[in-house]
Amino acid sequence: MEAIQAIKGMNDVLPAQAPWWRHVERTARSLLEDFGYLELRIPVVEYTDLFARSIGESTDIVEKEMYTFPDRKDRLLTLRPEATASMVRAFIQHNLQGDPLARKFYFLGPMFRHERPQKGRYRQFHQIDAEVFGEDSPRVDAEIMYMLRLFLERLGLSGVVLRINSLGCPQCRRLYRRDLQEFLEARLDRLCPDCARRRHTNPLRSFDCKAERCGEVMREAPLLLDSVCPPCAEHFQRVQGHLKELETPCEVDPCMVRGLDYYVRTTFEIVTDRLGAQDAVGGGGRYDGLMRDLGGPDLPGIGFAIGMERLILLLQQESALPETEADGVYVAVLGEKAADRGFLLAQQLRKSGIRTRMDYESRSLKSQMRRADKWGARYVLILGENELASGEIQWRDMARKTQEMVKLDTVTEVLRARGRR
Repeated sequence: MEAIQAIKGMNDVLPAQAPWWRHVERTARSLLEDFGYLELRIPVVEYTDLFARSIGESTDIVEKEMYTFPDRKDRLLTLRPEATASMVRAFIQHNLQGDPLARKFYFLGPMFRHERPQKGRYRQFHQIDAEVFGEDSPRVDAEIMYMLRLFLERLGLSGVVLRINSLGCPQCRRLYRRDLQEFLEARLDRLCPDCARRRHTNPLRSFDCKAERCGEVMREAPLLLDSVCPPCAEHFQRVQGHLKELETPCEVDPCMVRGLDYYVRTTFEIVTDRLGAQDAVGGGGRYDGLMRDLGGPDLPGIGFAIGMERLILLLQQESALPETEADGVYVAVLGEKAADRGFLLAQQLRKSGIRTRMDYESRSLKSQMRRADKWGARYVLILGENELASGEIQWRDMARKTQEMVKLDTVTEVLRARGRR
């Protein structure tokens, strides 16, 4: 019988890789909470309409990439392709606007998009997501990008670039949209079928098209940044000023539109040249108006998401995991009676909250010591026939290379006193 394989683009995280994930997750949680963000956990499945209304029906995500299926009542459900819409929905549904302290939220977890798996880009992928509601100051825009910079610095990642742009507001974008449509109409024969179709529904998506011929056309296109209204232009200038004050370098990219329809004003990406064509590690932007469009209060919002798979790939290329101090206890036993007593000791230590491992296969002491060293145990407790007779146990400190005898019935207390887990 043929063995069942994992679904293409949905990957296992094996024990050898898990420390990288924990390192990134711990660093993210610590930094986000330093900045006052609260954890908000959202469901994996939402009604499809939530994403169609927020992301935009003419985006690649909604048109081509979502995992959508009917439930038993023929209601369309979708595996979440991104977190912002769900975070906004939860904020509205639970009336969190009534709590003035609940304005910053974060989430870590998997997303799902049906697209061709590539390096660092999979059908099940994981994101670190942060959102701020109810704040429209350009200082918040700068702060969230500054926080991203600090996050990458804490991880020890270099060689990434912050790109920023302004997509204006609906009012100034309306005039620009007409000019862009006219530009695309005049070059219809040079556009791919998707961009030709979208020139009516969402012409800005043409800037995000990966087709080479569309890229050539869009290099000649009028730029939204040249057409933004005075308030949007001032907002963008102030964002850049605050980034300079925070010593956070950035590049203005007037062609960057991101892949979601809800963005207005400030948008940004963190990019690298080390992952091939998929160069974006993370990004985000302002989405004032989204909460209102989803039936909530008219509060502004801004947020970002970082792809964890891509981030970990970069970290593995250029840095090592921070060294961890040897920790925990390994119980090594010699003989059947010692194995019985050692088994009870291991359970006692675990019950007391002490990380403990033990071999159940009657291996030699040399083999057990190698396993203890590979595991990274701080202490090895050696129990044999002689130790059982004397009521003591050999205690080896693997870091200090010392050895002593300790009474068997005081092992737990001694470990606690030495502050080891």
